[in-house]
Amino acid sequence: MNRQLDRSYRFDWPIIVIYLMLVFFGWLNIMSASHTGEITNFFDMSQPYGKQAVFIVLAFILIAITLSLEAKFYERFASIIYLISLLSLVGLFLFGKNVNGATSWYGIGGMTLQPSEFAKFATALAVAKYISDLETDLTTIKDQVRTMVIILLPAFLILLQNDAGSTLVYGAFFFVLYREGIQQIYLIALATLVGIAVITLKFGILTTVLILVVLGLMVNLYLRKRKPPIIPSIVILLISSLLAVSVSFFYKSILKPHQQDRISLWLRLEKDPDKIQQMKQTILYNLNESEKAISSGGFKGKGYLEGTRTTGKFVPEQHTDYIFSTVGEEWGFLGSSIVVILFVLLIGRVVVLAESQKSQFSRVYGYSVAAIFFIHFLINVGMVMGLIPTVGIPLPFFSYGGSALWGFTILLFIFVKLDSNKINEW
Repeated sequence: MNRQLDRSYRFDWPIIVIYLMLVFFGWLNIMSASHTGEITNFFDMSQPYGKQAVFIVLAFILIAITLSLEAKFYERFASIIYLISLLSLVGLFLFGKNVNGATSWYGIGGMTLQPSEFAKFATALAVAKYISDLETDLTTIKDQVRTMVIILLPAFLILLQNDAGSTLVYGAFFFVLYREGIQQIYLIALATLVGIAVITLKFGILTTVLILVVLGLMVNLYLRKRKPPIIPSIVILLISSLLAVSVSFFYKSILKPHQQDRISLWLRLEKDPDKIQQMKQTILYNLNESEKAISSGGFKGKGYLEGTRTTGKFVPEQHTDYIFSTVGEEWGFLGSSIVVILFVLLIGRVVVLAESQKSQFSRVYGYSVAAIFFIHFLINVGMVMGLIPTVGIPLPFFSYGGSALWGFTILLFIFVKLDSNKINEW
C-alpha cells in the first residue's frame, strides 16, 4: 500500500531540475542586467533582481499549491478556470493600468499583475477539456470551430489591449490540434497564407497574382492526365488573390507605423538608406544594441557581471524581453548554447511525457505546454538575434516579471502533477 502511494506521487525530476536551473540562471542574468553598483542585498526591493528573488520564492509556494491539488481537480474545474481567466481579461478594460501603451496590467499597491500570463494555462486546460470530451470529434467542422473559439477568444481580448506579442502565443495551439487529428489541409492553408503574405509585402499585389497564376498553370499541366476540375482551380486563385489584397490593406491601413517599420526592416522593404538609418536609430535601437552585445561575447563571453554593454545599460530594459542578450555577452556562445539546450530538453521531455499519458486530457494539456514554451522561446530568441520582427514577448523563467514567472510555473507544474497521476489512470 505504501509502495503504491509513493508511486502515485512520483514527480518527474528531470523537468523539475531543468526548471530550477533555468530559474536560477535567469535570476543571475537579471541581476547582471539590472544592478547599479555593489550588490549587498539579494532581496533589495528597489532593484529588479531583488523583486525577482521574491517572485521566485512565491513561485515555489505556487508549486507547492499546484502539486498538492488532486490531478482530477484541473480537469473537473478547467471550464471554471477558463471563465475566470476571461473575466480577468475583460476587467482590464475597466480597471486596467496602461503601461507603455498596453492596458494589460492590474495595479495592486506598488505592484502590477498581468492576467494574460495566466490565461495561457487556463486556455490550455479548456482546450484539453473540450478535446478530451467523448462527444468531441476534431474531424468535424462544428468541433473545429468550437475549439478555435476557445483559443481565439482570449487571444482577441489580449489583442484589444494592444499586446500583439502575447496574442501570437495562441498560434501554438495549432500544433496541438494537428497532433490530435485535425486535417492536414489546415497546415497547407497556413503555409500558403504565410507565403502569400510575405510575397505580397515583398513584391506587391500584381506580382503575387502573376506568381499564383503561373503556379496554377504549372499544377494544372502536371495534373493534366487526371483532368483537374477548372472551377475549383479558379476559386482557389480568386481566394489567393483576395488574400494578397487583404494582406496589403492590413499592412498599410491596420498596422501602426512602428509595426510597419519593424516588418519593413525585417523583409528589407525600405529602399531609402536615410529612412533605413533613421528607423534603426529609433524603433530598432534595442535590437541593434542587443545584437552588438551578443556578438561582443564571443565564444566564452566576457564573464559574469563583466559585460560592458550590459553594465553600461546600452540595451534599455535589458532585464525584460532582451535578457538573452545578457547571456550572449557575459556567457558567450557556450553559455547561450547551454540555455538553448536546456529549453530543448525541457520541451522535448514534456513532449515525451505527453505522448506517454493514458488520459487524452493530460496528453493534450502536455502538448499545449510544450507548444507554448516553444513559441515563447522561438520568438524571443529570434527577436533578440534579429531573425524575426521585434515583438514584446518574455523568455520563460528568464525575463523579469512576477506574472510571467508565476504563469509559466503554474503552466508547467500542472502538467507535472497530471503526469505523476498517470499511474492511477486506466
